[in-house]
Amino acid sequence: MTYEEYLDEVTTLITEKYNLSDAAAIKLVVKAQDAEFFVEHDEKEAMRTVDRAHQDAKALYLANQKK
Repeated sequence: MTYEEYLDEVTTLITEKYNLSDAAAIKLVVKAQDAEFFVEHDEKEAMRTVDRAHQDAKALYLANQKK
C-alpha cells in the first residue's frame, strides 16, 4: 500500500479498536508524523502492511495514554 494508504489504515484502526473519534485518531497520527515515527515506513514499502498497521495503531494509542 502507499504511504498515504498506510496512514489511513493506522488512523482507521485507532478509531475502530480504541473507540476514538476520527479527529482524535487523526491528531495522533499527525503528531506521530511530526515526531518522525513514520519516516522509515515512507522509505521502506515492506513496512506498510496491515499487520504492522495494527502494531503501530496500538503503539500510538498506548503512548497517548501514558500522557
